[in-house]
Amino acid sequence: MTEQRFLPVNLSGKRVVVTAGAAGIGRVIAEGFLAAGARVHVCDVAPEAIDEIKTDIPEISTSRTDVSDPAAVNAMFDEVERRLGGLDILVNNAGIAGPTGGVTDVSAEALRETLAIDVESMFHCAKRAVPLMRREGLGHVVNLASVAGRLSYPNRTPYAAAKWGVIGFTKSLAMEVGRDGIRVNAILPGHVNTTRFSGLVERRAAALGMSPEDMERRVLDPVALGAKVEREDIANMALYLCSPFGMAISGQAISVCGGVEMMGWK
Repeated sequence: MTEQRFLPVNLSGKRVVVTAGAAGIGRVIAEGFLAAGARVHVCDVAPEAIDEIKTDIPEISTSRTDVSDPAAVNAMFDEVERRLGGLDILVNNAGIAGPTGGVTDVSAEALRETLAIDVESMFHCAKRAVPLMRREGLGHVVNLASVAGRLSYPNRTPYAAAKWGVIGFTKSLAMEVGRDGIRVNAILPGHVNTTRFSGLVERRAAALGMSPEDMERRVLDPVALGAKVEREDIANMALYLCSPFGMAISGQAISVCGGVEMMGWK
């Protein structure tokens, strides 16, 4: 018997945009919404990832978009309106890890880039998505934050500041648009089983002169379940929030992390 990847919810006919949706967590989220019957559009900055998802899943429409650029976001949403005729769900997934280093070592440029991609992009996308959802009288915005948005994260202050900012944006937008029938929530992943996580483990292990296996054990030690989460776990929470089961949930920052209580990267 094949294990079911995605929550069996019915979102037939719903129109969905997933930013940075051609690879990684974003792609799995897009696949989950497609499996639920939704019409899905993804944007991404990586042309090779766009080419791959177009080949693998031609039902998903795509655009190459830098979501930190308001003009590019406007062009993308114009395309979404033409292709889908409107919008019901926005998943703000785009984000970067940002620089690693003490506050005295991080450049102003690296700080600005992290905030632009991790926070400002969500504002630009919501600015275009909200009027489309108001037109329908119903909508969902799901913002991808991180457990770094509720825990201290030394030597990663730009990333932590951005993710705390995502939660503030989420809660404020939820209050702003709730009476329009629009629900806004944030998902806070923990240590997700991705190539990005593996790369962080390897780089930190090299810096400390230890093996990647020992470094991963150290990182996962303060996690209640002692394990990474899968990309499907994140996708399934997004599906739940945007399904009829999530209609009473808004303004929440929901951790999908296995119980992370401290960032174990020391």
